[in-house]
Amino acid sequence: MDSKKVWFVTGASQGLGLHLVKKLLDSGYWVAATSRNKQALIESVGKKNEDFLPMAMDLVQNTSVKQSIEEAIAHFGTIDVVVNNAGYSQIGTLEELTDREARNNYDVNVFGALNVIRNVAPFLRAQQSGHIFNISSIGGYVGNFAGFGVYCSTKFAVAGLTEALSEEMKPFGVHTTLVYPGYFRTSFLSKGSVKTPSNPIDTYKAARDMEQAHLNDIDGNQPNDPEKAAEVLMHLSEQENPPVHFFMGEDAYQYAGMKIEAIQKAMENNKVLGTSTGF
Repeated sequence: MDSKKVWFVTGASQGLGLHLVKKLLDSGYWVAATSRNKQALIESVGKKNEDFLPMAMDLVQNTSVKQSIEEAIAHFGTIDVVVNNAGYSQIGTLEELTDREARNNYDVNVFGALNVIRNVAPFLRAQQSGHIFNISSIGGYVGNFAGFGVYCSTKFAVAGLTEALSEEMKPFGVHTTLVYPGYFRTSFLSKGSVKTPSNPIDTYKAARDMEQAHLNDIDGNQPNDPEKAAEVLMHLSEQENPPVHFFMGEDAYQYAGMKIEAIQKAMENNKVLGTSTGF
């Protein structure tokens, strides 16, 4: 393990990002970590030193992202591994969410990641090496959760752009990995992290039931350990040929397997009709 690689981690003041940053520092890596609240990072991890650079960054502002990446490179001399981890879950049916609620979720989950990619890619290309992790969700592969359509669609978008990014960066020796985590026991579903609709429609019983299940039952009882997730990401970064698609957690494997089976069945049942369009 090259323990002196430089990691750039977004959304690092809580959740999976915080666990990852702590594990990286304990393992001897150099870490540049960003959050909207720099003080929260310092209180959770520690003050700036030769190994750790905490930064306040507004993910949805391209200028702020550019400045943070340049600051990290000025401090450490390079960036080797990028983790686009920042994001949040916006609950609500497609009808009840306002335009602003939906766009805000896309601004952070999709366009925020794009801002990071846009500004870090020139450095990775120039050094002909690096690894970009884009953290999606099992909800970026399986979207049949009532009340989570907008959130899932942001993660589907991350999946789509990551597949293209892997092909674009491959000629420059830069690896790209799309991570689909299942449910991890972090603050992701806690109040202050997850957002609920400002104008809920009670008629959507399935969506309300799904919402309450996540907020009251799943939160605090998630089956996966974020400490182990951090270790997994570190192992992936050390692989000579890391995967483009990586499902993380037994639940992620179960959900993905059910969708693959359903798609294969639908394709087989409709193969004659579906392939009848040629000249």
